[in-house]
Amino acid sequence: MGVELLDLSVPITSGMPVYPGDPEVEAVPALTVAESGVNVLRLHMGSQTGTHVDAPFHIDDALPRLDELPLTRFTGPAAIMDVRGLAPRTPIPPDALPPGLGPGDVLLIATGWSAHWGTGAYLAHPYPAPETAEAIVAAGVRTVAIDALSADRTPPPGSDEFSLAAHRVLCGAGAVIAENLTGLDGVVDAYEAGCAIEVSLFPIALAAADGAPVRAVARVDDRAVLV
Repeated sequence: MGVELLDLSVPITSGMPVYPGDPEVEAVPALTVAESGVNVLRLHMGSQTGTHVDAPFHIDDALPRLDELPLTRFTGPAAIMDVRGLAPRTPIPPDALPPGLGPGDVLLIATGWSAHWGTGAYLAHPYPAPETAEAIVAAGVRTVAIDALSADRTPPPGSDEFSLAAHRVLCGAGAVIAENLTGLDGVVDAYEAGCAIEVSLFPIALAAADGAPVRAVARVDDRAVLV
């Protein structure tokens, strides 16, 4: 195979799922070739749309904004926490963390919940327990990504049980959190086969932002099998 690039991003489309209360997404023609000679989309969306990254500022005005973070925070070798098969709304315990986790790693949390994208079940995803977030920080990891709506429990419809416990631990340590990844099954397979995997989560350059959409990509290289 050699090198393969795996797209881990959901497409941005009108009416796509958003976190409850976030701005709805609209992507419609603003200009067309037929009328103006060019095609241009008009976009309306929130900074947390689709596959996106949270800057620490997302949860605290005193913490760094997106453009205050080094670009190194958005890329690195993959480490995978495979927790596929957990029941809905299950807290992910610290003992699920992969061995050898360390500074510079991009921790991918594979819940399998991207299979529920676009359905009501997507809100009932597993999520890292606060003590798991603390263990991630203690390992020196500052980049975490999950194939679910949030790194914290999403309240059921009609509930006010809102929590940012994992966000506060991770972002409080200067970490970034990418959410709504998809296609992690292929990355898990490559990881288990020992392939070298680099992940990129570069956001669009929104000034002074709480976060931004990303094009999440895994670079899988089976010529550099890890031992």
